[in-house]
Amino acid sequence: MLLTELLHPGILEALAGAGHGARVLLADGHYPASTATGERARTVHLNLAPGLLDVSTVLDVLLRSLPVESAQVMVPPQGEPEPLAIAAHRARLNPVPVEALGRFEFYDAARSPDLALAIVTADIRTYANLLLTIGVRTEGTLTPR
Repeated sequence: MLLTELLHPGILEALAGAGHGARVLLADGHYPASTATGERARTVHLNLAPGLLDVSTVLDVLLRSLPVESAQVMVPPQGEPEPLAIAAHRARLNPVPVEALGRFEFYDAARSPDLALAIVTADIRTYANLLLTIGVRTEGTLTPR
């Protein structure tokens, strides 16, 4: 039994093997996960039904489980308003820097060999995709035995 709320074995395994600078993709239900992820990434499907689970819910658990250094979001074409999902990500991640990437730039970033984990959600919001870069543990977060 674990003393953490993150219990998914595949996600735990992928995160345990990832280090500083590795990336984690949180994909919405529209994302082409079979073609736009890194070759070495583990893919975990949490898309049971539309709307179950969404990226924000998964992000909340991950933020309590690992340090995040930076993030990237997929944004719509220039001139279109910022989707609500992106504003929600920025609020949850504050003060972590969030970089905006166009659709194809985001796909290229997610195809990086640094992608350790792709979590496919059933988020029905447009542009809810999020790419996290794992940071380092801060002083005092490890207790020597």
